[in-house]
Amino acid sequence: MEPIYDLIILGAGPAGLAAGLYGARAGLSTLILERGAEGGQAAQTDRVENYPGAMLEEESGYSLTARMAAQAESFGALRKADEIRSLELEGEVKTLTGASGVYQARTVILATGASPRKLGCPGEDTFTGQGVSYCATCDGAFFRGLEVYVVCGGDSAVEEALFLTRFARKVTIIHRRDRLRAVKSLQDKAFSNEKMSFLWDSEIESLDGQDVLQTIRLRNVKTGEISEITADQDDGMMGLFVFVGLDPNSGLLEGKLPLEKGYIKTDENMHTEIPGVFAAGDIRVKSLRQIVTAAADGAIAAMEAERYLAARE
Repeated sequence: MEPIYDLIILGAGPAGLAAGLYGARAGLSTLILERGAEGGQAAQTDRVENYPGAMLEEESGYSLTARMAAQAESFGALRKADEIRSLELEGEVKTLTGASGVYQARTVILATGASPRKLGCPGEDTFTGQGVSYCATCDGAFFRGLEVYVVCGGDSAVEEALFLTRFARKVTIIHRRDRLRAVKSLQDKAFSNEKMSFLWDSEIESLDGQDVLQTIRLRNVKTGEISEITADQDDGMMGLFVFVGLDPNSGLLEGKLPLEKGYIKTDENMHTEIPGVFAAGDIRVKSLRQIVTAAADGAIAAMEAERYLAARE
């Protein structure tokens, strides 16, 4: 039977791993639960340039979060792979029920993060994995020598588009505005890259093809004009990478905690409305979602959990 832990952390992205480090280092019996590999969205980032102390020339999200996980484990944080299916957060002991076991703790940190948002257009689900992707680091190499399209013009989209130029013959950003929203440094890199081009004022209406993605149907948001992009006949397919934002992984929390557009409301110290339950990282309402802010959230949440427990001894 599982013990009653001092702290259970749900999610092993930067917020969860930082919480695991700080919780275990504070002497709390700490369990990190994650249904997949550690690192969350950060692990899919090809290059990390804005995390203090990151190795600028070679640091990837995967390498950074792998070191975070090892550091948390070095202080005694335990990690288990399980998909949590229900939560009971009220009371002195919290219960998390997963596919493989039941886990209990006196405090819980919710660090479930967010997942890539879909376009919601006809054909998207049909061609996911057959031309449509949400992770350039994961799938970019499959499109070596092909033409690739990237949706959106924010920081993440432009970063991923630049990464895709390592593999694709040509990378075109499709954006519903007439200018990019990314920071100037990224824009400068994009506009100076000979492999990159831009389709402005455009939204995707639908996707089509025979077994693989071969046609993208566009609508001009200003004129309403409909146009089509078709795959090169010799290529036989094209790639479409979607980076239109994130949706919070909060399905288990509906009706259990106050949410704002799916994100958990907390105070500045990561407290939720339920005593002993905290939230950290991309899952909470906040103005900036970055690796560094997620890690800070996790550290604060763990220290607040330690104070909560100390006050009850």
